[in-house]
Amino acid sequence: MGNNDILGTHGEALKLFGARVHAVREDQWEAPTPCAEWSVFDLVNHLTAEQLWVPRLVRDGSTIAAVDGDFDGDQLGEDPVGAWDRASAAAMAAFAEPGALHRSVHLSYGTTPADAYCTQLTADAVVHTWDLSRAIGADERLPERLVSAALREVEPYADALEGSGLFAAPVEPPADADDLTRLLCLLGRRP
Repeated sequence: MGNNDILGTHGEALKLFGARVHAVREDQWEAPTPCAEWSVFDLVNHLTAEQLWVPRLVRDGSTIAAVDGDFDGDQLGEDPVGAWDRASAAAMAAFAEPGALHRSVHLSYGTTPADAYCTQLTADAVVHTWDLSRAIGADERLPERLVSAALREVEPYADALEGSGLFAAPVEPPADADDLTRLLCLLGRRP
C-alpha cells in the first residue's frame, strides 16, 4: 500500500469512527460495548487516547517512556465529541506531514516504521467502529475497502492477540463468512 493509500484509509477510518461518535446520544455514554468491561465512553476514550499519542510519537519522535502516563485516564472530559474531533484531526495532521510515514516510532514492543503504526491504528479504528455501532444501535456495515485493509493488517498476527490479554479468543467464522465477519471473529467478536 502506498503512502497516499495508507493516509487515505487511515483518514477514512477515523472519519467513520467519528461519525459514530457524533451519533452517540447523551443516554448512551455508559452503555456496554462488545469490548469486555468497556462502556461507550471507555471505548471512545481509548480511541481518543490512541490518537493523542500520534503527534508525540510520529511528529515529535517521543518514546513510550517519555509520554508514559500522559494519556491515561479520562481524555474526553465534559466534551467527548469535541475531544475526539481534536485528537483525530491532530493524528491525521501528524501522519500527513511530509516524510512522516518514513519515520520510525518507538512503541512498547520496539521501534516500528510509522507507516506500519498508521495501518495498525487504522485497523483498530475499523474494528472499534463496529463495536461502537453495535453499542449505540448504528449501522454495523462498514466500507469493504476499510474492512479489507483491517483484515490484511490483523491476519498475520491475530493468533498472538489473544495472548496479549486485550482480546477474546477467536471465534470460528461460518464457511461463507464475508471479510467483516472474518475480521470480527479473528478478534473474538460475535457478529
